[in-house]
Amino acid sequence: MATAAARLAAKPDAAQLFRWAVSDALVMTRRNLIVWLRVPAYIVFTVVQPVIFVLLFRYVFGGAIQVPGVGGYVNFLMPGIIAQTAAFATFATAIALAQESTKGVIDRFRAMPIARSAVLAGRLIADSVRMLIVIVVIIAVGYAVGFRFQNGVLGAVGMVLLAEAFGIAVCLVSAFVGLAIRDEESVQAFGLIWIFPLTFVSSAFVPVATMPSWLQGFANNQPVTLVINAMRAMALGGPVNPALWESLVWLAGVLIVFTPLAVRSYRRVG
Repeated sequence: MATAAARLAAKPDAAQLFRWAVSDALVMTRRNLIVWLRVPAYIVFTVVQPVIFVLLFRYVFGGAIQVPGVGGYVNFLMPGIIAQTAAFATFATAIALAQESTKGVIDRFRAMPIARSAVLAGRLIADSVRMLIVIVVIIAVGYAVGFRFQNGVLGAVGMVLLAEAFGIAVCLVSAFVGLAIRDEESVQAFGLIWIFPLTFVSSAFVPVATMPSWLQGFANNQPVTLVINAMRAMALGGPVNPALWESLVWLAGVLIVFTPLAVRSYRRVG
């Protein structure tokens, strides 16, 4: 990061401003990752909880749920668990931003000679890295309990990339929620209200066809189901379209709507 004196004295062009913004965002990314590594509660919440979900559904509910396809319930389950993990991991985004806004941390960052975009960008990059680590851990646990990719390396990579894109989109929603509400307990409660129904009323854990007919219309057309169906097709084989394109349209819509909302809420902090 350039010194304050250098930045105040210089008359930077657009390229220099961009380089400074990237440098500042990477510094904030490093800061956020260090916090995650040094606070055990964050690691427990983001890693241990999804592992418990895998073991519970695999060994407690798996024997009672019949699904079509190769590999049985564990192969059906893992794409859903990975998508759920990406969504639930964004709780940390909302909570951290709520804490930093109420404790004056964001105000102190604003007083520093850094790019105004660095705080949000650094948070999103750090959460993306954290999310990728957790997804890899969950896949390893899945392999330990019987999960296997059936569609080759490209399918596996595509599934992970789609899970990351889904997580980043939900991170933006969580960033907006955290900065708009700012109270840690309220943020946690509100996150449960909207994330839990979307993940459980989806194809994550059971086939949608087993749900009541009045619920199937919502479950089949909501973004979590579309993302999971595309991830499942990439991991296990089968038709990827139209679920992939429909999910990408949903994710693009979330980015278009919630990016300016999150930026606006960030500017109004203080």
